[in-house]
Amino acid sequence: MSLTDSVGYLIFGNPVSQALISTTAAVLKGTVNMLPKKLPAPNATFPAPPPPPIRLPLWEQAGNSFNFIRLAGLCGATAVIMGAYGKHHLAKIADVDDKSEAKTVFETANRFHFLHSFSLLAMPLVHKPLLTGSLMVVGTTLFSGTLYYRALTGDRTYIPVATCGGFCLIVAWLSLIF
Repeated sequence: MSLTDSVGYLIFGNPVSQALISTTAAVLKGTVNMLPKKLPAPNATFPAPPPPPIRLPLWEQAGNSFNFIRLAGLCGATAVIMGAYGKHHLAKIADVDDKSEAKTVFETANRFHFLHSFSLLAMPLVHKPLLTGSLMVVGTTLFSGTLYYRALTGDRTYIPVATCGGFCLIVAWLSLIF
């Protein structure tokens, strides 16, 4: 058997190659049958594609509630700043138990701060943006602010203020129902 015969067998003569060739031929034959029998005339007019949708900037979609978008940016920036500040400040606490408790309280404050910063972006979409957004801003300030203060100073005096902030946040979320 010559080299040409061996290559011919490997490419075309073996059962796997024959199955592949017959399957490909059947697929191509089926595809040809699916093509339209009559092509449109060369001068036929086709309908124009629809224009792309007009995308309004977020500011224009927000309408009168665009200040909540600005507040979301400000709150998000302060959440990042507070997260960085807390990371460095809490590292200086010497007592392990106080450090652990302060870190837990601070992380809770920062998590709520971030969550409600993102939520402020959606205020232009809610039914009563001024009510819901105001409650969210006040609640975040009271809740996270008090917990930040508690974590950074160790002073527990103002913890009831955090409860009022949490209540404002609950009412803000419930105001989405009505």
